[in-house]
Amino acid sequence: MKAITVLTGLGMALVGCINVQAPDKPIVIQLDINIRADVVYALSQDAANTIDENADIF
Repeated sequence: MKAITVLTGLGMALVGCINVQAPDKPIVIQLDINIRADVVYALSQDAANTIDENADIF
């Protein structure tokens, strides 16, 4: 019982020691992703398949 009282008192004493503040500047996450290359490749592959399937049209 005495240990619980001591731990509770210690916990209450530590409450005033913790200080959390938000940063002054906003957090910025920069994601440099090149999606265009994937789209161009997919369209190129699709066009090649279309030409192969319809060779008589071209």
